[in-house]
Amino acid sequence: MRFSSFTYLVGQGLHNMRANRLMTFASMGVQTVCMILVGAAMLFGMNIDAMVDYIGDQNESYVYLVDGLSDEQITAAGDAIKGVPGVVSVSYISPTDVLTEFDDMLQNYTNLMDTFAEDNPFHSMYRVTVDDVANIDSIINQLCMIENVESVSATRELSKLFVSIQQVVNYISYGLVAVLALVSIVVINNTIRLTVFARRKEIGIMKLVGATNGFIRFPFFVEGVTSGLISAAISSGVVCGAYYALYRWYLENPTNLSNLLGGTLVPLENVWYYIVIGFVAFGFVMCGIGTATSIRKHLNV
Repeated sequence: MRFSSFTYLVGQGLHNMRANRLMTFASMGVQTVCMILVGAAMLFGMNIDAMVDYIGDQNESYVYLVDGLSDEQITAAGDAIKGVPGVVSVSYISPTDVLTEFDDMLQNYTNLMDTFAEDNPFHSMYRVTVDDVANIDSIINQLCMIENVESVSATRELSKLFVSIQQVVNYISYGLVAVLALVSIVVINNTIRLTVFARRKEIGIMKLVGATNGFIRFPFFVEGVTSGLISAAISSGVVCGAYYALYRWYLENPTNLSNLLGGTLVPLENVWYYIVIGFVAFGFVMCGIGTATSIRKHLNV
C-alpha cells in the first residue's frame, strides 16, 4: 500500500468517527467504563497478592526439638531444616533465650529467671520462615520427619485462609476481564455495523470501481482501534489518578489492620506501566476483534 493511500484511509477512518460522533462517544464511554473496572480488578488482585506474600514473609513456624540434645545434634537438626525445600530462613532459639523473652514480658509480675534458674522448662527450637504459604502443609510434614524434631507449630489455618482469598480474587478478576472484553467487542461490533449500514451505497460504488476488500475494511479498522486507544488513554489517567489518591490516603491514615497486612498498598510506580500497557493492549486487541467481526458479518465485500 502506498503512503498516500495509507494516509487517505486513515483520514477516512477519522472522518467516520467525526461523522458518527454520537455512537463513537457512546462506544468509547462503554469501553472506558469496562477498562476502569478491569483496572480496578487488576489493582485489587495485585494488592491481594502482595498481602499474601507479606503474610508469607511474616508467617513463622516453630520447630521444637526433643529435650536433652547435644550441641552437635541441635546443629544437625538445624542443617536438616535448612535443607527442606521452601524454607528460606532458619534461626536457632535456645531455652535460655525463650526464658529471657518471657521474663522480660512478665518482669512486673514475677522473676522467671530466678524461678527456673535450675530447671528451665523450655525446649530448644528453630524459627522457620517459608517462601510460599501455599506449601506450608508439605513443608511442615517434611519438618516433622527430621530426626530429633518433637513437634512443629504453624498457623496453617491462617495461611490457608489467605491463599484461598488470593485464589478467589484471581478467579473473579479473570472472569471480570473476560465478561468486559466480550461487552467491548459487542459494543464496537454494533458501532461499526451502524457505520457500515450508513455507508452501504458508498461501499457498493467503491466495489464497482474496483476497490479491494482491504481498502474498504481499513478505515473501519482505524475507527475501531482509534476509539480503543483513546479509551485506553482516558482509563489510564482515571485509574492511575484514583489509585494514587487512594494510596496517599492509605499512607496518611494508617490503621492496625493496615499495619498487620503490610503497612501500605502497592506503590503506583510499581504498577502503572502494567495498567497503561494492559489498557493499550486491551483497547487495540478488543477493538480490532470487534471491528473485524462486524465487517465480516455485515459488510458484503
